[in-house]
Amino acid sequence: MQSSRIAAGTDEIRARIHGMWASVAARWGERADELDARGAVVADRLLEATRPVRGERVLELASGPGGMSLATAPRVAPGEVVVSDVVPEMVAIAQARAAALGLANVSARVLDLEQIDEPDESYDVVLCREGLMFAVDPGRAAREVRRVLRPGGRVALAVWGPRERNPWLASVFDAASAELGRPFPPPGVPGPFSLEDAGELAGLLRDAGLDEVEVAELAVPLHAPSCDAWWTRTSTIAGPLAQHIAALPQARAHALEARVREAVAPYATADGLRFPGLTLLAIAVRR
Repeated sequence: MQSSRIAAGTDEIRARIHGMWASVAARWGERADELDARGAVVADRLLEATRPVRGERVLELASGPGGMSLATAPRVAPGEVVVSDVVPEMVAIAQARAAALGLANVSARVLDLEQIDEPDESYDVVLCREGLMFAVDPGRAAREVRRVLRPGGRVALAVWGPRERNPWLASVFDAASAELGRPFPPPGVPGPFSLEDAGELAGLLRDAGLDEVEVAELAVPLHAPSCDAWWTRTSTIAGPLAQHIAALPQARAHALEARVREAVAPYATADGLRFPGLTLLAIAVRR
């Protein structure tokens, strides 16, 4: 009975996380080019690490609007890039963007990174940018990645580094916790910083049976032209936050915004907000 209750609770958390991202998918689509620009440095490093080449088959997990797949497709053509996300709305956006660019070698699928509905040993490269940290069971996801990789296949993924080194988001979560009177994200719900420890991340991949595991830090500072622009963006596309803000009474929403503006004031400059940021990049191979 206890194991069934745990399973039910886990499934409930998964459903909540999937719903959270579905609720912001349209806004991610509207800001897809902006999001691509923000993630370009990380995407370049992931592609540099895995070196996908002509004729190979590449899978992107938790793709969002699919910017990294769009960048990968010309490298492997006529090989295939499969862009995937657990949220159908995100997949539709990625598919439409690929079609608009005439990328005939990109196909789109709804896939859960914790249970990848693809055959064993079917990909040369697996990529995942800022998605693994939202997995309820990241160890299971890592094992799934290894399973779908061919021998000699490569995986590269990115997760956000330590909370204190990413104040562009940590400040918001701290303000939300203070205003709501409870921890944010809630205990037991994986959030952006759930894999912030480099040693834990490396161990996760090794335990999954992957080899030549390396984890490196990458500075990813964030510049916003104004506090208004930054808050509009953050409050509408940040999956863990957007739903909560939308559900708040207007007075509470304004109070939360005031707390956030006060928290980020130290990062104000003459040309807007400038935040430090840190991503962890993990690469590995399947022997």
